[in-house]
Amino acid sequence: MNRSFEEIIKSKFGVSDEDYSEAVRRHDEKGGSVTGVLLQRKIITETQLLDAWSEQYELPFWPELPLETFGEDSTCSAPIGFLKRHAMVPLVLKNTPTSESPILPDDLVNIIAVNDPTTFQPLDDLSQMIGFSGYNLVLSTKNAIFSAINLLFDMSEGTAEQLVQNMEEDGSTIISEIEDTADLLEDTSDAPIIKLVNHIISQSIKARASDIHIEPYQDSFKVRYRVDGILYDLLTPPKWIQPALISRIKVMAKLNIAEKRLPQDGRLEVKIGSQNIDVRVSTLPTTFGERVVMRLLNKSEEVLNLKELGLTAEDHLLFNQLVTQPNGIILVTGPTGSGKTTTLYSVLTSIIKPEINIITIEDPVEYQLKGISQIQVNPKIDLTFARGLRSIVRQDPDVILIGEIRDNETATIAVQSALTGHLVFSTLHTNDSAGAITRLVDIGVEPFLISSSVVAVIAQRLVRVLCDHCKEAYTPEAIIDSIGIYPDQLENHTIYQAKGCEKCFNTGYRGRIGIFEIMLFDDELKNIILKTHDASQIKQHALNKNMKTLRKSGIEQVLSGNTTIEEVLRVTQQ
Repeated sequence: MNRSFEEIIKSKFGVSDEDYSEAVRRHDEKGGSVTGVLLQRKIITETQLLDAWSEQYELPFWPELPLETFGEDSTCSAPIGFLKRHAMVPLVLKNTPTSESPILPDDLVNIIAVNDPTTFQPLDDLSQMIGFSGYNLVLSTKNAIFSAINLLFDMSEGTAEQLVQNMEEDGSTIISEIEDTADLLEDTSDAPIIKLVNHIISQSIKARASDIHIEPYQDSFKVRYRVDGILYDLLTPPKWIQPALISRIKVMAKLNIAEKRLPQDGRLEVKIGSQNIDVRVSTLPTTFGERVVMRLLNKSEEVLNLKELGLTAEDHLLFNQLVTQPNGIILVTGPTGSGKTTTLYSVLTSIIKPEINIITIEDPVEYQLKGISQIQVNPKIDLTFARGLRSIVRQDPDVILIGEIRDNETATIAVQSALTGHLVFSTLHTNDSAGAITRLVDIGVEPFLISSSVVAVIAQRLVRVLCDHCKEAYTPEAIIDSIGIYPDQLENHTIYQAKGCEKCFNTGYRGRIGIFEIMLFDDELKNIILKTHDASQIKQHALNKNMKTLRKSGIEQVLSGNTTIEEVLRVTQQ
């Protein structure tokens, strides 16, 4: 005879009589369920609850659903909202034994995973909706079920090519101004162009893309996305779809769809399952139509800490010494998309504490940081970096982050702030650390002010990280001394090359890390800056003081097995 739920949780998880009685009492007073009270009061966990139900109802409990064994014909006619509301998902699994899914009777198995086995009526409704005459019931966690729901609906959308083929060859009939839905996966609109745009965005997010490019040409147009800094082709639709696709994106970003002669900038927010994505949209008129670039920012991801940036132990120690300075300017330089903002956010999260006041001014604010006051630049109301910075100084800050130094006025206020006891972080667009000095002089900052206020300049680049599932060890045919690897170094290190597999979309890489060039301002360097702002002389002095160049930092990552020689050569110069 099966034990009752009460007996199971008391014997198996040590729930006391008092706690269980209190849960029953609260249930009687306020309604709901006893299990809900137990979970709310954290007397048992979700896993323990499902484990107990598994024994009580004699149902298998799968903490993780084997999503890799989805059948190719996995589709779902039930609304995604219904599945999420009742936390259940139908799976057509190919019968491949795993630790989570034991061998079941048939080769192709109908399964319904539920979080609560007592939801009998929704189960009956679901089985009728999807036509399951018979099925196996399993228990699983809400997170696992929601992940399966999102994947299931992503698969059921079909490919972008199929969506294009299903459209009638008439661009004028598919332009539609339909408001955004909360979740792209829940968009039930039948308009083909809406389905296509949603699919492009969701597939790009699934591939971890940072940008989507829509590029018009004379007889065609192309959709590409940037993954780990490299552009890949996603889709080449017929030319007649171009105006409808661009109009749909402009509608979503609340841009003027009638204005096609001037550049426009806008933004929109989309939701893919549990991920909140901020999309910045930029349009540019070209000879063959408007070009659109969408920058994707996943706001659900956490800000990296300093250790996750790719810093070596030596560089991490140096970073910690710099960011705890009482005053001065620390500049991070590099081209667009080199991770400068991510580095500065990581620095801020490492120094945040109740006793210091941190204020930022950015364009745009990319991540919301707890405990930090962040200001969004808004040129339409004349809230520029310079004007915002003047007000920040009157807010008694200890640390100031300026998104970018773009003009003399911003640079001057930043220098004055550093000279009056503030620690200032900012970015510049230069090729290396020494070039930052030339750039500051170029925008009108006096050399004596630079030498008095700047503490360090950090140049950085991003290199792609080798995929752990497919990287291959090899010995380069010719070790070129000029790139900084010598034969004796290979005795204690292994060099890998990229191969490519399903896990990394056959690129051989997955993710990126930073390489850094840190130029410290000592007394000699300050004297040189007072005499000249020639970048080559400044860099030569820093090299004489054992500054590690970007190339050398990259080679360290190669010897550590994190990236390849080709990647380092791609993003660095001698």
